[in-house]
Amino acid sequence: MAFRVESEKKYGFVFKSLIAGGVAGMCSKTAVAPLDRIKILLQAHNEHYKHLGVLSGLKEIIQREHFFALYKGNFAQMIRIFPYAATQFTTFELYKKYLGGLFGKHTHIDKFLAGSAAGVTAVTLTYPLDTIRARLAFQVTGEHIYKGIVHTGITVFKEEGGIKALYRGFWPTIFGMVPYAGFSFYSFEKLKYFCMKYGSNYFCDKCDKNTGGLVLTIPARLLCGGIAGAIAQSFSYPLDVTRRRMQLAMMNPSTQKYSVGMLETIKLIYIENGIVKGLYRGMSINYLRAIPMVSVSFTTYEIMKQILNLDTGMKL
Repeated sequence: MAFRVESEKKYGFVFKSLIAGGVAGMCSKTAVAPLDRIKILLQAHNEHYKHLGVLSGLKEIIQREHFFALYKGNFAQMIRIFPYAATQFTTFELYKKYLGGLFGKHTHIDKFLAGSAAGVTAVTLTYPLDTIRARLAFQVTGEHIYKGIVHTGITVFKEEGGIKALYRGFWPTIFGMVPYAGFSFYSFEKLKYFCMKYGSNYFCDKCDKNTGGLVLTIPARLLCGGIAGAIAQSFSYPLDVTRRRMQLAMMNPSTQKYSVGMLETIKLIYIENGIVKGLYRGMSINYLRAIPMVSVSFTTYEIMKQILNLDTGMKL
C-alpha cells in the first residue's frame, strides 16, 4: 500500500512537472517569437534581410510580408517547445534530485550538470521539429518551398537524406546545449539562492517561519531568469549560429557548402565573416530575445509549480 502511494506521488510529480514545463516553454517562446524569426533570418544571411538591423528587420518583415509573418514558424515552435520544455524542466528536477547528494549542500555543481543533461535529453527528443521550424521561419512570402510542418518534414526526409537530414546541425546544438542549459539552470538556482539568503526582505513575498520555506517575488524571478539567460547565451551563441547555418544549408545553392560537419562549418563562417560578423552575428538581438525568453520561462515554470502544488520553496 505504501509503495503504491509513493508511486502515485512520483508519477503525479512527473506529470505536473511536464505540464508546468510545457506551459512555461510555450509562454516564453511566444513572447519572443518575432525576435526569434528575425534572428534566424540574420544568422543565416537571408538575402532580403542580411543588410538590416533588428528594428529595421522587424519593420521590413511587416512591410514585405504582413504583421503575422513575425510569428511565421511559431506553430511548429509550439508543437516542438511543449515536449522540449516539459522534458527539460522535468528531467532537470529528476537529475537534480539524484545528483544532489554528490557534491555537497550548496555547491550547485549538481545544478549545472543536471541542467546540461536535461538540455541534451530534451534536444535529442525534439530536434527534428526545431529543424522544421527553422525552415518555415526562414521562408519569405512569395518564395515558399514548404507548405507546412508535415510537408516540410516529409520533403526534408525524402530529398535530403532521411532522418540524418532532420538532425543536421545536431552536434553543434548538443555542444552548445551543455553550457547553455548548464549555465541557465546553474545561474538561476545560484541567483535564486543568494536572493533568498541575503535579500529575503526585498526579494521574497512569502516566508514560512516554521519551515524556512522562501519563494521569490515575480520581479525577482524575472530578474534572476534574465541574468541567467544572458550568461548562458554568451557561452553558447557561436554554436547556435553554426547549427542554423547547417539546418538551412540546403535551402539555397549558395549556402549548400554549410551542409558539411560542425567543425568545417565553424571554419567556413570564421573565414568568410570572422567572429563578430560571423560566429557572433545577431548577438545583440539574441540578448534582446534570450533575456526575456529565459526570464519568462523560469518565472512561468515556478508560478505553474505553485499552482500545481509542487514544492517551490527553498529551505536555508
